Amino acid sequence: PMIPEAAYAMLACARIGAVHSVVFGGFSPQALQDRILDSDCQTVITADEGVRGGKTVPLKVNADLALEQCPNVHSVIVVRHTGGFVSMQPERDLWYNDETILQPPSCPAEPMDSEDPLFILYTSGSTGKPKGVLHTTGGYLLQAAMTHRYVFDYHDGDIYWCTADVGWVTGHTYIVYGPLANGATTLMFEGIPNYPDASRCWQIVDKHQVNIFYTAPTALRALMGMGNEFVQATNRSSLRILGSVGEPINPEAWEWYYHIVGDGRCPIVDTWWQTETGGIMITPLPGVTDLKPGSATLPFFGVEPVLLDPEGNVLSGATSGNLAIRSSWPSQIRTVFGDHQRCIDTYYTTYPGYYFTGDGARRDESGYYWITGRVDDVLNVSGHRMGTAEVESALVLHEAVAEAAVVGYPHNIKGQGIYAYVTLMQGVEGTDTLKRELENLVRQEIGAIAKPDILQWAPMLPKTRSGKIMRRILRKIAENELTQLGDTSTLADPSVVDDLIANSPQTNA
Repeated sequence: PMIPEAAYAMLACARIGAVHSVVFGGFSPQALQDRILDSDCQTVITADEGVRGGKTVPLKVNADLALEQCPNVHSVIVVRHTGGFVSMQPERDLWYNDETILQPPSCPAEPMDSEDPLFILYTSGSTGKPKGVLHTTGGYLLQAAMTHRYVFDYHDGDIYWCTADVGWVTGHTYIVYGPLANGATTLMFEGIPNYPDASRCWQIVDKHQVNIFYTAPTALRALMGMGNEFVQATNRSSLRILGSVGEPINPEAWEWYYHIVGDGRCPIVDTWWQTETGGIMITPLPGVTDLKPGSATLPFFGVEPVLLDPEGNVLSGATSGNLAIRSSWPSQIRTVFGDHQRCIDTYYTTYPGYYFTGDGARRDESGYYWITGRVDDVLNVSGHRMGTAEVESALVLHEAVAEAAVVGYPHNIKGQGIYAYVTLMQGVEGTDTLKRELENLVRQEIGAIAKPDILQWAPMLPKTRSGKIMRRILRKIAENELTQLGDTSTLADPSVVDDLIANSPQTNA
């Protein structure tokens, strides 16, 4: 959970030269098991329970379920957090609180080379299996520290708060490593922005006199929808810098953030980067860069973004294209753990000589970059990446499901929602009960964050004569852009599209 012991555990691993792999507490036991097995972990650190929105999260129970098929794990260290009852397995499970008092007060730091691994962090790709992104010690820490200092205009004594979870890369780089490398006071928050009410974030800002605040557009959109009075009931005069991360911020949310939260006096740093880049890559610098609502603006020092056409030609001037990075940078992904070929195939083969981000972008006449979203089969839901194939694989585990196709669609709060088309076995009827079973199955296999927002029964999916699903058409239907379906001449059965449109919850809303 988001408690200080999470940071202690990460830093303890770094101190003794162990590689850590932090997993978001909202993932299912199955997703946790997959990550433990892939990274060949031997020790698991967890807590009895987490707390989220007034409810407890059964972390130890989930860990026990995950470990049923993980024979290499010989130790489980459990932090006593809520005090809730949990079962402890003799010989394997240890109470953190009991063990720490037995340890000597100091632990010599293990000397490490700059290219020694620091951590593995799993992120979703366009294929089903999550990738273990490996970051190393020297370059990663350099970029984490440097971007934290310059992007947030950090000064000694500032109180800094990033609302991310340490289970994501933003939590690694901008809650733990970046701020602490600069000696900053970094604030950790176990909770959600709207509990017990929508003033929670701004009350914390006032209580701790936060100077720098870094959050995700999905949280801002949710808070914006609850009205200005929750913000204006607080002071927030300590705020100096506001930041945005995880997904492109829409101009309406940017304006609300700037004028209502920041009272029109705090620069917004709208940052673009990825798990694989390790640190911020495109960003304004406060007081230096002229801001444009919705634009990540300009590259950070030494970063060389380019826009490429589908053939890999570099596009110049004001244009749109596929965003890639020329040359290297300190916190660049070094490999996919256990599968270096996958690293090469995913990031360096599409456009040889470039790192391909998987994102599309637009560059305006001023040279500013505007991120337009993923160009591959990866979803960005509330700032969390997940592959469409992951969700599809979970859906087809149900015996009633013959086939599933998942796409993203615009969502007012999450930025992107999950739209699932499900084809059932012959003779099976699509009922509300079955729909709930499928939602629970996805929750069980991946986690609540992957539950489809819209699930449509699809007697057939639009396919080419070679059997390939035409996802472009599914996206257009999900987005309710029915006049822009494009060329459908290669479909084996064009009537399938008419049926999907007629039964789409979007067109019938």
